[in-house]
Amino acid sequence: MQRFTGLIGLAVILFVAWLLSKNRDKIRWSTIVWGVILQFALGGLVIAWPGGANALKKFSDGITGAIAYSDAGAEFVFGWLATPAVGGKIGAATGIDFSPFIFAFKVMPIVIFIASFFTILYYLGIMQRVVQVFAIVMTKLLKVSGAESLAVAANIFIGQTEAPIIIAPYIPKMTKSELLTMMTGGMAHISGAVLLAYAAMGIPANYLITASVMAAPATIVIAKLLRPEVEEPQTAGTVKVKIEHEQANVIEAAAAGASQGVSLAINICGMLIAFIALISLFNGLLGLAGPLFGFAEPGPGVDPATTLSLQWLFSKLLWPLAWVMGVPAADCSKVARLIGFKTVINEFVAYAEMSKIPMSEWTEKGRLIASFALCGFANFSSIGIQIGGIGGLAPSRKSDIARLGLWALLAGSLATFMSATIAGILKG
Repeated sequence: MQRFTGLIGLAVILFVAWLLSKNRDKIRWSTIVWGVILQFALGGLVIAWPGGANALKKFSDGITGAIAYSDAGAEFVFGWLATPAVGGKIGAATGIDFSPFIFAFKVMPIVIFIASFFTILYYLGIMQRVVQVFAIVMTKLLKVSGAESLAVAANIFIGQTEAPIIIAPYIPKMTKSELLTMMTGGMAHISGAVLLAYAAMGIPANYLITASVMAAPATIVIAKLLRPEVEEPQTAGTVKVKIEHEQANVIEAAAAGASQGVSLAINICGMLIAFIALISLFNGLLGLAGPLFGFAEPGPGVDPATTLSLQWLFSKLLWPLAWVMGVPAADCSKVARLIGFKTVINEFVAYAEMSKIPMSEWTEKGRLIASFALCGFANFSSIGIQIGGIGGLAPSRKSDIARLGLWALLAGSLATFMSATIAGILKG
């Protein structure tokens, strides 16, 4: 029954994109059909097929093992604060309620390490070649331009402002359909650096990796439904990657990546402090108004579930969305709440909230769909990030990027929901 519900959800997502299309008569249905088939093929390979699932599990375990390498640097700088085992012993020995996992000292070093590592891969030209392989597949199967396929493929590995750099020379002359596809790719994916950060928070790495890969064809399907191509792309049928070395050698590349990682880590910490505090403030205000609507008044010993809060509002408003995606009824309120946090604030806050929910409170399918549905940068702040980042690469297109911002947010959200729904269908 849940699989049937997921099929309805997939149809609803595609119908919404078609309904809001700028030019339905120009939709290339072969692109849409092959995009959906490619998503099912990619997902089926690692979700429905036991051999593929086992292979991905081993691969994701290896990727997660990279976290241990970041520990060496973190422990040198922060000492026992970056060592959960030591922190746990201190708490046990002193009787102090001491958390063995300190976010800033455990997760942020991973972001810095992976940012440095990825910059080295780019300096060596390895990442560009991997991206090119993905782009060639999408260009041949889905009949999209080389520039947009490269941008979408790059988003599997890097963030929404870094990926467009690969195609920077083409952005000034990209069609609006290509622009939306590029922007949607940024919204529908997460970067490799934060992927490992989420894995360190307890989100299954195999789910995150699969979601990132499946989001590529989903991006093209949704973007081409919303804004079909009506012009002639400059890079139609071609996939070219230009490898440029901004650094003098590998050491400078590692240092440059570390600097970028530090900036990202500080931004993440600052954002989490601000937004989690604001959520608490907003919940406090809602809690005061709650008794007027029959809710309990917040206070010591009062069950938070009985008070009016942002979490409660999201869990009710977005419950139908979670259900139609195939989420088991027992998990719908949780998933709806997390999707609300992800869209209004960002996925980092949503995953932080998800990591607090005990495993015993999840069904396996509900946790899988939640992990997929949150795996993207589609939130309101990303609109500003893309206007600034992509607009800086092509100032002449900044106004077009601004006009497409809300469309990209919608498309990115639909793409991640589409991947989550298909993952749920394949899970059964």
